[in-house]
Amino acid sequence: MENAVGLDVGLEHYIVDSDGNEIENPRYLKQALKKLRREQSRLSKKQKGSNNYNKQRIKVARHHERVQNQRNDFQHKVSRAYVNNYDLIVTEKIWPGSMVNDHRLARSISDAAWSGLNQKLAYKAERAGKLHIQVDPRGTTQQCSGCGNLVPKSLSDRWHDCPYCGPHLSRDYNASINILKRGIEKVRSERPELACGHWTATPPSMVVQARWMKQEAPIGG
Repeated sequence: MENAVGLDVGLEHYIVDSDGNEIENPRYLKQALKKLRREQSRLSKKQKGSNNYNKQRIKVARHHERVQNQRNDFQHKVSRAYVNNYDLIVTEKIWPGSMVNDHRLARSISDAAWSGLNQKLAYKAERAGKLHIQVDPRGTTQQCSGCGNLVPKSLSDRWHDCPYCGPHLSRDYNASINILKRGIEKVRSERPELACGHWTATPPSMVVQARWMKQEAPIGG
C-alpha cells in the first residue's frame, strides 16, 4: 500500500481532499425542493383515501426516490474513484444526529448524507483489499497541517494562514491533510502489520490552487 488520501467533507464543497481535489456539492434535495413543495401542496388539497390522493401520494414518493437515487449514484461514483486510486482512504467520523440538531443547516446536512458516503467507501475498500478508516475530526480545521500549532478560526474564515510556519491554504484543504495525518498515525498504532511507515502526508505549499473536479472525472487522473 502506497497511495493515501484524507477527505474533509463540508457543505460548500462536498469533499476537499489532501491532494487538493475539490468536489462540488450537488445539493440534489435543494434542486428538487421547489417541485417537491408543489407536489406536496397538491397532495394536501386532496381527500385522504381517495384515488386522486393515492395517485398524488405515489407521485410525491417518486420525487423523493429520485433525489435518493441521484445522491446514491453520485456517492457510488465518488467512492469508486477514491477506492480505485488510493490504498488508504481516511475520512471523518460522522455523528449525523448531533450535526442535524443545528436547524439552520439540518436540511443541507441531510442532503449531503456523508454517512452514506462513508458506508460506500468502507465496503468498496474492503472488497478491493484497500483500507478505509475514520478519525475524530475535532480540531482538524484549527490545527496547522504544517507545524501542528493551533490557529483559531471562526466559521466565516475560509483560509488558513499560519503565523508560525507560513502556509496560506483553504481551511478545508488544511483539515484534509490533518485528517490524513491522523489516519496514518492510527494505522501505525493499530495495524503495524501493514508496514505503513512509507506513508506520508504531503506538506502544504505556500499558496495552494486546488483544481476543480467534476464528479465524472477520475480522481488522480
